[in-house]
Amino acid sequence: MGVHFRQNTWIIIAVIAILAVTAAVELWMGRLPLGPDGRFGLWEGNIWSSEQSQRFADPYTFSHVIHGMLFYAFLWLVAPQLPVRHRLVCALALEGAWELLENSPLIINRYRETTIALGYVGDSVFNSLSDIFFAGLGFLFTWRARIWLTIAAIVAMEIGTALTVRDNLTLNIIMLVHPVDAIKAWQTAGCPPPKS
Repeated sequence: MGVHFRQNTWIIIAVIAILAVTAAVELWMGRLPLGPDGRFGLWEGNIWSSEQSQRFADPYTFSHVIHGMLFYAFLWLVAPQLPVRHRLVCALALEGAWELLENSPLIINRYRETTIALGYVGDSVFNSLSDIFFAGLGFLFTWRARIWLTIAAIVAMEIGTALTVRDNLTLNIIMLVHPVDAIKAWQTAGCPPPKS
């Protein structure tokens, strides 16, 4: 029982450290705790809103769940001997690293230049920490689910977000790496007209 308790304590400390380091670095980078308006919120469904990526969840949350699923698969392939709890910590660290990169001027400017996120200002610290949380949920789901169910969930999330907000993880990666004008035209066709 003592060894089991120490192992669980180590995992909890590691997860708290990942969240604390991510938050501290983002604050140092100038990210705001709750976004420009300083308002707490659980959901923002409008991807064109200035509140996008500032709340606890938004349509891009599904991408972070998929990150966790993909991290599970990757770590299962490269480090199958590691206990699942250690792979979970690695997955959360990877997601934390992505959050720091995603909120760097390099990636923020790339989003503005090549994707539909023209007014993207970066995530709030709150949103970044929730993204890590959702990646952890994706990891844990994949650990417990059958492979076919994980694949079906990924396909459903990708199709669902493509149909509802004209964006998803796949399109995001394509547009960041090698922008396609036809994709951007289709995505921006869903943009609401500017307010007069």
